[in-house]
Amino acid sequence: MATKLNLDALDIRILKIIQENSQKTLKEIAEQVNLSLSPTHDRVKRLEADGYIKGYVALLNRKKLNLGLLVHCQVTLEKQTRQNFSEFETAIKAFPEVISCHLVSGNFDYYLNVLSADVESYNRFYQEKLAVLPSVAHISSLFVMDEIKSTTALPLI
Repeated sequence: MATKLNLDALDIRILKIIQENSQKTLKEIAEQVNLSLSPTHDRVKRLEADGYIKGYVALLNRKKLNLGLLVHCQVTLEKQTRQNFSEFETAIKAFPEVISCHLVSGNFDYYLNVLSADVESYNRFYQEKLAVLPSVAHISSLFVMDEIKSTTALPLI
């Protein structure tokens, strides 16, 4: 059952604007939602304090930064024990190549997104970091050939 959000339509509009471009000024946001500056500021501060806005970041062009290869990895552990989960997760958090890691249900335990310059550098990451983790039993690597849709925007309705 979904939890009721303490957001009104104006809050949602503000979140959509900030999500689209977090560099918008409070004045620009206020103009877009037809509200004066002070109440807009108060709403944004409340959205931040209440945890609806976790932070502000710049989205970098990974291809221009020589990180053009995106690999989806499915990782299965030898045994699904609390210690193996903990050790694997600690190791993964230290790998800058891993941009996301999710514990999942199904035929494998973890789903990772890994960025690399090319297949050779991914192979080094695979052999020297990922495959040598003690609890890893199986890794399946899926190389992304074309990115059809990629967004950080949440579907706010």
